[in-house]
Amino acid sequence: MTDTPKIAFQGEPGAYSDEACRAARPDHAPMACRTFEDAIDAVRDGTADLAMLPVENSTYGRVADIHRLLPQSGLRIVGEAFVRVHINLLGVPGATLADIREAHSHLVLLPQCGKFLRDNGITGRVSPDNARAAREVAERGDRAHAALASELAADIYGLDVVARHIEDEGTNTTRFLIMSREADLTRRGDHGMLTSFVFRVRSIPAALYKALGGFATNGVNMTKLESYIVDGTFEAAQFYADIEGHPEDPAVQRAFDELSYFTHMMDILGTYPRDAQRP
Repeated sequence: MTDTPKIAFQGEPGAYSDEACRAARPDHAPMACRTFEDAIDAVRDGTADLAMLPVENSTYGRVADIHRLLPQSGLRIVGEAFVRVHINLLGVPGATLADIREAHSHLVLLPQCGKFLRDNGITGRVSPDNARAAREVAERGDRAHAALASELAADIYGLDVVARHIEDEGTNTTRFLIMSREADLTRRGDHGMLTSFVFRVRSIPAALYKALGGFATNGVNMTKLESYIVDGTFEAAQFYADIEGHPEDPAVQRAFDELSYFTHMMDILGTYPRDAQRP
């Protein structure tokens, strides 16, 4: 009998990344890790089979550090997952909304339900992790203190959901990438394929414009393009891109051929099926 495969995530049990693991890979056991680097290392050294890493949130934007870590990780993207982030006010058993004076959660989560907190006279307090906030509220046992976290966290730590779905934005969603030690180039899924890659353009006039021209002329849809600084210098910008299609598609091959003329580095991070929940 083989052991259940593991999928690593950053945070404590009950985090939204834990929720993403359970929804996208129900046949894997979620494995909590302290940092993103720890989750990546767990896959690299074989402790875990996959990693679930958040890359962007529809309200907050890009998750810091992830785009820097992905190319250096040595892992490959084999899937994506979208999780609708429902923020809930979790209190100790028996607590009511009138009891709560402070709500603890991650710095990113607090402003996402700022209106609710203001309207109810609740002060937000920063915690390193929303699931950790839920655990610490349960341990404190004080009705005046609550956590902003998932319903999964409420179940894990024995808290009551005092108020449900209190986020300001009705479409608050986080995109996750599922990482593996090995690339999977098979065509799979029912909604088409996506390919993610990073590149650096040559230092010539209009290099980026020319590098991207092949995608337009070949009808390849680019769904994301982001730049970020690498090597600690403003002279070196790296670009991260997502496109629709598979590297073996003739149109994608032609676009990549044209890209190669104007870049001095290009690395395909993964080819994976488009998630059915993609907005």
